[in-house]
Amino acid sequence: MRLLLATLIAVSSTAMAEPLTIERIFAGGSLDGPSPRALKISPDGKRVSLLRAKATDQNRFDLWAYDIGKKQLALLVDADTIEPAETETVSPEEQSRRERARTAGFSGIVDYHWSTDGNQLLFPLGEHLYLYTLDVEKARALRTLDTGGAVIDPRISPKGGYVSFVRAQNLWVVDLASGQRRQLTRDGGGTVHNGEAEFVAQEEMDRSQGYWWAPDDSAIAFERYDQARVPLVKRAEVYADRTDVIEQHYPAAGDPNVDVQLGLITPLGGEARWIDLGDDKDIYLARVNWLPDSKQLSYQIQPRSQQKLELRLVDTATLQQRSLLIETRTTWIELNNDLRFLGNGDAFVWGSDRSGFHHLYVYGIDGKLRTAISGGEWNIDRLLAIDEAQGAVYIESNRDFMADRQVYRLALDGSTFNDPQRISQGDGTHKAEFAADARFYVDTYSNPTLPPQVSVHGNDGERIDWIERNPYDDSHPYARHRDKAAVVEFGTLLAGDGQVLQYRLLKPHVFDPSRRYPVFNFFYGGPGVQRVVRAWADPGTAHAAQQVHFAHWLTQQGYVVFTLDNRGMARRGRVFSDVLHGQLGNPEVEDQLAGVRWLKQQTWVDGNRIGVFGWSYGGYLTTMLLAKASSEIAGGVAVAPVTDWTLYDTHYTERYLGLPKANHAGYIRSAPFAWLDGMTSPLLLVHGMADDNVLFTNSTKLMTELQERGIAFDLMTYPGGKHGLSAPTMRVHVYRLISSWFDRTIRDKVITTDD
Repeated sequence: MRLLLATLIAVSSTAMAEPLTIERIFAGGSLDGPSPRALKISPDGKRVSLLRAKATDQNRFDLWAYDIGKKQLALLVDADTIEPAETETVSPEEQSRRERARTAGFSGIVDYHWSTDGNQLLFPLGEHLYLYTLDVEKARALRTLDTGGAVIDPRISPKGGYVSFVRAQNLWVVDLASGQRRQLTRDGGGTVHNGEAEFVAQEEMDRSQGYWWAPDDSAIAFERYDQARVPLVKRAEVYADRTDVIEQHYPAAGDPNVDVQLGLITPLGGEARWIDLGDDKDIYLARVNWLPDSKQLSYQIQPRSQQKLELRLVDTATLQQRSLLIETRTTWIELNNDLRFLGNGDAFVWGSDRSGFHHLYVYGIDGKLRTAISGGEWNIDRLLAIDEAQGAVYIESNRDFMADRQVYRLALDGSTFNDPQRISQGDGTHKAEFAADARFYVDTYSNPTLPPQVSVHGNDGERIDWIERNPYDDSHPYARHRDKAAVVEFGTLLAGDGQVLQYRLLKPHVFDPSRRYPVFNFFYGGPGVQRVVRAWADPGTAHAAQQVHFAHWLTQQGYVVFTLDNRGMARRGRVFSDVLHGQLGNPEVEDQLAGVRWLKQQTWVDGNRIGVFGWSYGGYLTTMLLAKASSEIAGGVAVAPVTDWTLYDTHYTERYLGLPKANHAGYIRSAPFAWLDGMTSPLLLVHGMADDNVLFTNSTKLMTELQERGIAFDLMTYPGGKHGLSAPTMRVHVYRLISSWFDRTIRDKVITTDD
């Protein structure tokens, strides 16, 4: 009987198991289970809204809501019932915004906004705008708004009287009571844009908005920018059936930026009033925030050098203004979203890394420092919420373990300065969204062996209920593949200057220490990012889970997969990041080579079969490693690499390298061309032919330089492909290409040695 039972169990297990494939990872339904995105708590605290992918299409989303009182999750809007996937169209302007937000591969409902009373939700779908009202009969719940055409950045005003949006480069409102549509600005067109964030603000400054409502609906602050001085780059976007010549105002390093203004206008129309931003016109408008009284507006500006950040306060009645505080640094200032004006209007919380680590401070409205909320050699990721009544501040940080993200509570008065109380439970990665009054929060939690789970917690960390428990049981989408999932290990190495480097190692589920494995070295390497995370996938990247599944699949093909976070990357403080200043591609290469040399010391690694792979900055780092250290590396794949920093945008590039005319040698030494004669290991170069972020010119320039030197390389280009190669068919193709190239060039290559 026992033998029969064992046989039945074995047969059942075998029947359940199936090989993981690249097609299953990138083209099928999500392997992560029901993992929502864009979680938001309604302003009245009664619901948690979310976007949930369809079971059959991990890139198409519907709108759902969880009722906290009823403890029920329900579908609100099925995207297919409004706009079927096969007929859905997206305007070029919206598609561009999605590229910047890294959601270009998504369809259906990809963004939405709550009304302040928590009764309505606004969302675009296709080229239309919809308003969904809760707690009414289904037939009356959905309303199509007459916008007069395709729009971008739609929002409900704070008091609910209006819906605002940008259409044809002008700012518009719809009066919800009367349905009247009103155009607020009229000079938009050509090089002039009203109510929009410019390219570098969206791409590099973490600012996607170009207009801001006063809390009482009385006025709108808006950005007006003119890109006439920005060089017009003509580039060919090559598609399968056509070639479009695109004229794009692209501000490459050293080139003029947009001319920016900050205006005020009422939703009733009339002339805009302009705030004096100062004599220096070569600036970045970094942030704009209203104070709670709707009578004062704050804004933050940076000079071109990004070594200074100033917070200014404007009286919106008189337009008189004053400087509240100024931050300076000899390298660069990191922008953040941690400014909060406190309820009584006499103080604000400010985030700064002046100590070498990002911490929080309380200032009076007179600009004088009152207290430091936090301090010490640990880093705050972001300010989540402030409960003024209880004197509590909630933050995310990796204080306990560098690869984790946890939720902590601090005292607003600074009494827990270096001793925050951790309230999140479970080692790994927690991404929290707090209610407006900080009574509770929604937690998305995962670790390398637990797919994302979404739950509601009190502000003491105790779980109240599940929203998406997503149990990792036999019914889970990944259950058929988990018996071959890799073993994930974390560890540390030392950089040349003694700083600690974190790595993540994936070994085959059946690991033979007597065998010598080829290595797939999988990195990013650039600033502002962390890849070594104790999570199911990096929560900050749209396609990170797919990349992690690809890494697990590689271990099933006989690879060890290694990832190292080099100096210059995020969440480690300024000593760790500032080594990049003045020259890129130097400490990153040193640290990645330290990882390669450590791998070669392991008895279970074949030191002759270590290959490297990276995308975007990781693609750049691949070219630098092969150019500088081909003797150490068997080959590499570079997808969408920057190869010449004078071709990349101003705000990102100049942050680290300064102006090209002031750091000519630094720009030369930061590009692979200075080292290219050393590239003797094989290279596969991959680029989308319609990339508007890392322009295709980067790869064509590298091709030319390689050809002139007689250096052979492999090449794959994607007609119509943007920076992320987001179309599922492209993703399947590129990852099949990468894996087959690695098999042929790294894993299965014949090694010859001289006697």
